[in-house]
Amino acid sequence: MRMLLVEDNDELAETILDRLRSEGHSVDRESDGNEANALLRFAAFDIVLLDINLPGRSGYDVLRSMRSRGDQTPVIVLTARSEIDDRIIGLDAGADDYMVKPFDFRELSARCRVLARRRAGASSNVFTAGPFSFDRAAKQARLGEQTIDLRAREIQMLEIMVDNLGRMLTKEEVADKLYSFDETPSLNAVEQILTRLRRKLEGTPLVIKTVRGLGYLPYVADDD
Repeated sequence: MRMLLVEDNDELAETILDRLRSEGHSVDRESDGNEANALLRFAAFDIVLLDINLPGRSGYDVLRSMRSRGDQTPVIVLTARSEIDDRIIGLDAGADDYMVKPFDFRELSARCRVLARRRAGASSNVFTAGPFSFDRAAKQARLGEQTIDLRAREIQMLEIMVDNLGRMLTKEEVADKLYSFDETPSLNAVEQILTRLRRKLEGTPLVIKTVRGLGYLPYVADDD
């Protein structure tokens, strides 16, 4: 998943970044509320992790700004405020979830998966199509009883495709979901990752079709 972390505590931010990136996510970070708000006006993310006490403007203000312009990106509020009134303010402002510091990073990862599943319309971490399965939590794909050997970028690509079945994705959209701003990917690199993934998915019902001039269309092939 492509995530934005908005957190002004450098030590905590680095810990969260290390954790999420080790799980294969592409994560950008902002430490200022005004800068985060400006970024969210033109960049798309799968999930936003949003602190409340920020320089510039508060996380609540960033969240209200997102929702007022129709940005429905899932948001998990991260805050040291544990009072019920604070939680109500955050949820009423448009937060999808709320975690009080200090929190367990395993729980943070699990809550991110919940929101990703919800956005993709899935109720389980495990996507299945015939004999093929992909476990988002374990980052593992299987064809029957055999594990499919996938690199980290291929797992990211597979997750993107599974979460967007039946939807045309441009190459630029895929690149935006694969890489953070600190990385300098080429569109050719996206094609190379997809080519390797397609090769490894041979024999599965999951198809990723290239539509010339438009992009990629992932779908599950009918049995017949």
